[in-house]
Amino acid sequence: MPDFTVRTAEQLPVLLQAFRKQAGLTQADVASRLGVTQQTLSSLERNAEKVSAGRLLTLLSTLGVEIVLRQSGAPHTPKPPSTNPDW
Repeated sequence: MPDFTVRTAEQLPVLLQAFRKQAGLTQADVASRLGVTQQTLSSLERNAEKVSAGRLLTLLSTLGVEIVLRQSGAPHTPKPPSTNPDW
């Protein structure tokens, strides 16, 4: 899958489901790996905006997805620190 910019929690359910399906996993498969019921995972996918950051990161890791944080409009590669003494 290509990179996605997520700006609202409402975008997460569709993306979580798409990443799970791309990985060839059912809700039952992922639930088993996380040690929860299929119903719990279904609720987590539908209500991702209410899930703790830790739980969301665990789910993403299980799906082989990583989060990359950067400032809006920032380039993809970091710039070296400024050597300007006035800064």
